[in-house]
Order: sequence, then C-alpha cells, then structure tokens
Amino acid sequence: MKISARVLAGSLAAAALGAGVFGSVSASAAPAPAAKAADVRPSQTVRTTHLTIDAAAKGAQAALDAAEKAGQHVTVAVVDRNGNTVVTLRGDGAGPQSYESAERKAYTAVSWNAPTSELAKRLAQAPNLKDIPGTLFLAGAAPVTDGGAPIAAIGVAGAPSGDLDEQFARVGVAALGK
Repeated sequence: MKISARVLAGSLAAAALGAGVFGSVSASAAPAPAAKAADVRPSQTVRTTHLTIDAAAKGAQAALDAAEKAGQHVTVAVVDRNGNTVVTLRGDGAGPQSYESAERKAYTAVSWNAPTSELAKRLAQAPNLKDIPGTLFLAGAAPVTDGGAPIAAIGVAGAPSGDLDEQFARVGVAALGK
C-alpha cells in the first residue's frame, strides 16, 4: 500500500475514533433543563361540573330497571357535558340499533339542554338541525342539570316509541335527585 493511501486510511480511522469519542462525551453531557411549567391565570380557565361514574351508573340502572319492569328491551346511555359516553347499559334483548341511538339521543339532549321530544318539535322551524353530526332528534333522552346548566344526559332507545324511551330516561334522571 502506498504511503499516501496509508496516511489517508489512518486519517479516516482517526476521524472515526474522534467522532466516536466526541459522540460519547456529548451523549453523557447533562441534558438541557426542561422548561418550567407555568400556571395560567384564572381568567384563562373554565371549570365544569360532571357526574361521577357512580352517579352515571345509578341513573342508567334506574332507567334500565324501569324499562325492564315495563317489559321493554332497551339500551341506556349516559353522556357527560361534552357528549362523551360515560356509561352504557344494553339490556337483555335490546336491538343492535339501540346502542348508537341511545348515545346519540343523550348527546342531543345535553347539547341543547332539553328533552329530545321537545327538540324533535323544533325541526319544523329548523329542519337543518338534523344534519348536525352525532345528533338524533327522536324522543328518548333527558338532560341532567346542576343549577340549570346541563352536566349530562340520559338517552334510552329500543322501546316501541320514543315517548316510552323518554319516560325511562326521566326515571334515570329522577333517580339522581334522590
């Protein structure tokens, strides 16, 4: 091997060794300090009230019990103020469509803070309401309120009529007031 080739090979080896040493030294260096967390001002936040999981389960179970006592096979869904499902109970024999329908009815009731039977009547004046994603303007759900503000809703689906569904949902809401 020529001298120039040996010098070049040696230089490359030294460079690689130096890079490895430099890499291990910089890898063991102390990490940069994390940014300090800062609290926001109270004027930049909003506090909301939500049902506990126990309360949601109690309301759902009361609605399901009322339906079973009436011989109806339903699904009961409880959603929080944001429309997120907290509890769903699918009764024995409830139809497959009842699961999603109960959730959508509850979502609709909490969104407008009104029973869905009342909201269904509003479609005559504003038919485009039914186009809002996730909603279902059929009787069967009632809001749960705290100080008049909606904090949850109970939706029921699967009975032969929305009026029955809503009757069971109201039983669930009433159980939370006890």
